[in-house]
Amino acid sequence: MERKQWYMEYKIHKNRPGLLGDIASLLGMLEVNIMTINGVEDRTRGMLLQTDDDEKIELLGKMLRKVDNITLNALRTPKLVDILAVRHGRYIERDSDDKKTFRFTRDELGLLVDFLGEVFKREGNQVVGLRGMPRVGKTESIIAGSVCSNKRWTFVSSTLLRQTVRSQLSEEEMNDNNIFIIDGIVSTIRSNEKHHALLQEIMVMPATKVIEHPDIFIKESKYDYGTFDCIIELRNTPDEEINYDKFTSYNEF
Repeated sequence: MERKQWYMEYKIHKNRPGLLGDIASLLGMLEVNIMTINGVEDRTRGMLLQTDDDEKIELLGKMLRKVDNITLNALRTPKLVDILAVRHGRYIERDSDDKKTFRFTRDELGLLVDFLGEVFKREGNQVVGLRGMPRVGKTESIIAGSVCSNKRWTFVSSTLLRQTVRSQLSEEEMNDNNIFIIDGIVSTIRSNEKHHALLQEIMVMPATKVIEHPDIFIKESKYDYGTFDCIIELRNTPDEEINYDKFTSYNEF
């Protein structure tokens, strides 16, 4: 039978000596392997577990819910955010109303790059939006995430070094395995018809596209919010407002 992974998370009410040992012993008796373990922020512990018997996980959940010193928060098939929480010891902030929006600050660039790397490893057509003010590290994070996923990146439009507006790509660049980086402002406001034709061809490819400034991209094109599989917000500080209205033009972006 195939060995499956599970994410277990519990909150500690009284961190008495031997608590973790007791839980580890329980897992050992059930022959459930601990793959990774980490403290996840304040008095919460997360584990990635592995077993070939789903009934053992069900039994584990019933037993842990009877332990007075802890509250079992989660026992489920691991999501990407669970894996990264255990790996980094901190949660990725998500919008409470819009679950496909993930928030990062500049001091979490390592976590963001790891998140992007895992997203980029997925096959098929996916569109990622990346919001952020100028010089916060948007493009650099995308490139680093591409390196982590062992994939090549291709600039379709960009202002990283100088304004880039591609009207054609080589056969090697038009590869479904590449990460296509698109500046939403350059591609919709500062481009030409040849670039628009190329952009539409790329958007239907079964490949990963990362679009910086997705709100402008949506406003100035035929695409809408439903086009995006996830939206990432990158800020210098948690309370920084991502606001295009402060600028008389989009040149600073």
